[in-house]
Amino acid sequence: MMPVAPVESIASLSSDLFYDILRRLDGPTLASVACTCAAFCSISKEESLWENVCSSMWPSTNREDVKNLISSIGGFRKFYADCFPLIVSKEFTEYQWNNYLEYPEDWTEAEYYGDMNESESISPSDFVSIVDIRYKEKPICSKVLWGIPNANGFNGWFYNCPFRIDLLTYADRDDNNDGVVTLSVSDGLPPITSMERERKDGKLWRELRDGLQLSWIVVNRKIKQAANLASWSPLGGQRHWPTDKDFVIRFGSVLPAKDILPCQVVECILLMKFRVIHTEEEGVQTTLKLTELSMQLEDMEGAHVNGRNSLLILKEALSCRRSKNYSEVLESCHMYSKVQNELKEEKMRNENRLDRLCILSGIAAFMTFWYCVL
Repeated sequence: MMPVAPVESIASLSSDLFYDILRRLDGPTLASVACTCAAFCSISKEESLWENVCSSMWPSTNREDVKNLISSIGGFRKFYADCFPLIVSKEFTEYQWNNYLEYPEDWTEAEYYGDMNESESISPSDFVSIVDIRYKEKPICSKVLWGIPNANGFNGWFYNCPFRIDLLTYADRDDNNDGVVTLSVSDGLPPITSMERERKDGKLWRELRDGLQLSWIVVNRKIKQAANLASWSPLGGQRHWPTDKDFVIRFGSVLPAKDILPCQVVECILLMKFRVIHTEEEGVQTTLKLTELSMQLEDMEGAHVNGRNSLLILKEALSCRRSKNYSEVLESCHMYSKVQNELKEEKMRNENRLDRLCILSGIAAFMTFWYCVL
């Protein structure tokens, strides 16, 4: 064995060796190592290191047009710092929800539908969606959407109609297979003999739900900010809806809407739908096809947010609070769902009380009528 020269101190190592060590680290580890000493801190500021980190985490950032976009908004180091932590919104104070239950009647049209002057300064073409899907840590889909489709002209239908982005319809198509995204047994899916068997044991559904991860990054080129609107792991889903071969997986986040909507917060819903196109009984390995990848915003009552307010909310989301603690992100989403359910129950109770009042009033009027007649 060749003798190994002793290292007197870490400072005696070359910066090239430091760089070679750091380029093998993932983002959180690289950020932690940068805090250990001045040498690591200096080298960790190299853009190429963070470009490698972003490339491994979000394959869509390998594209030249996306690289140019990231460079124009501050570089890969800033991009990672903005998009790795997820959005956390916990503005669920009792005061706000009591006010919302009453639903202010004195809101002006500008307050409810959005300030016209402010929304005019936000152009749909300034937004870029950078989307990556993984299954069992393996990248299966990368899409980039420049601008927001069908949003030309301020007085167009987009600004007053429900906001929705169907990524598979408008995003840049992949070079291979015309953009079709599939999952099969070779990707780690369990083989299923028939849909009847799957409906009983749900094995394919569980593997799909537990293995999928989604990143939906929104960038605003004008204000040079970015944020990840996804929850990484699914928040829920539905089996066999709307057909017996569909699986709907729901991701998302809670976004602040203070001074934009009465409810103060909205839910960003990211839906991913897979359809079973082959099973083992057909003589072909089990295969699923991605048929939908969409984004929409809903308020506390489940109503879709229009295009004008959605642009304002997305802009605010790019500068709101974020956290690297995934449990905190989940807590925020679960808290939103809890308050939303409480709001629906309270609304149903109010409607039931009104129905009973109407019935009693009708009975009283009927009895009064007959009393006068007789």
